[in-house]
Amino acid sequence: MDIKIIPGKLNGTVSIPSSKSMTHRVLIGAALAKGKSVISNVTFSKDIYATIDALKASGADITADGNTVTVNGLCGRCPQNAEIDCCESGSTLRFMIPVTAALGINSVYKGQGRLPERPITPYLRELPQKGISFDYQNTMPFTVSGKLLSGKYSLEGNISSQFITGLLFALPLLEGDSEIILTSPLESKPYADMTIESLKLFGIDIKETQKGYYIKGSQQYHSSDVSVEGDYSQAAFFYVANALGSNVKIENLKKESTQGDKKIVEITENLCYNENNVPMGFSVNASDIPDLVPILAVLGTYCCNTSRISGAERLKIKESDRLTATAAAINALGGDVTPVNDGLIINNARLCGGSIDSCGDHRIAMCAAIAATICQEPVIIKNADSVEKSYPDFFRDYQNLGGIANVITVE
Repeated sequence: MDIKIIPGKLNGTVSIPSSKSMTHRVLIGAALAKGKSVISNVTFSKDIYATIDALKASGADITADGNTVTVNGLCGRCPQNAEIDCCESGSTLRFMIPVTAALGINSVYKGQGRLPERPITPYLRELPQKGISFDYQNTMPFTVSGKLLSGKYSLEGNISSQFITGLLFALPLLEGDSEIILTSPLESKPYADMTIESLKLFGIDIKETQKGYYIKGSQQYHSSDVSVEGDYSQAAFFYVANALGSNVKIENLKKESTQGDKKIVEITENLCYNENNVPMGFSVNASDIPDLVPILAVLGTYCCNTSRISGAERLKIKESDRLTATAAAINALGGDVTPVNDGLIINNARLCGGSIDSCGDHRIAMCAAIAATICQEPVIIKNADSVEKSYPDFFRDYQNLGGIANVITVE
């Protein structure tokens, strides 16, 4: 699906969809619990459906009614074998591998898009030392078999925190105590903090140590009713739209949230402006907030001075090479963005409009739509249906805010 956007500012109120990151986590916690949990305020997307289907394949009973999901936990109903289709969801893949291993489920993992190329190196190194066998040929499908054992797990801190999260879910299920030892400072730590917060909702206690995390074994997940908070990573698009001159009231966010992407509020509120009311530029280390990089690049284009984003090297292995794809999309509209090894250098530019390819990346599609609000000519976004991965109603919300976004029909 391609969409054509006519430039114009946004105005009105938007209710932000629920946090995709937190929804993954509470669904897994509920599935591992004994009894029934009711998860409300759920925004369904391709990634969330992938996790729901993975949990169903692992033995959980899950039903949806509107934006509410009822989960009857596994309760010993785990199958001996399971096929886990992660679609394009890296979270589903990296969260579920240790979970199915802890449950002793022999699993076949499948995926689509660029997911088969995304690494699972820490698991390939650590889990075979703890009873797990992989039949893995650097792509998908691959198989995981055996029963995970407790003990010490050493992981680099500069890898995706998704590996930490997967182990934090799995290790409390094991008979013995375990420890996650970080061999370098943890990047994207707010995501690990979200995991610990979600685990507490289901009665699981994790001790943070100077070295990493201590996890007591033989813990029991307890059912819990949870309302999922709004997603700051999706709200970021509208915070930046406001910084570019729109007037959007943003609702359904938790002010005390542990989400790292809440940083967008501070970034946009602390911008300095020149005498013409144009922001002066910024410098951001995105190691804890990688999902904000594409929309921050749009903001940097509007600033009168050069802006720099660093600490984002891991974005090269997302749905796209997100550093290169972000620069290409903005430059196609007349921008001046240069990708470097760990980030982007963004110079001021007057965006003229044009055509961009989302590269199948939901965040590229959405940042292009926000960039269109300051373009001189229309913007065509190719493969704009990539937003279904995380924010299926993005363009509907965009239109409700006065944005003119129409699907291009091919005759």
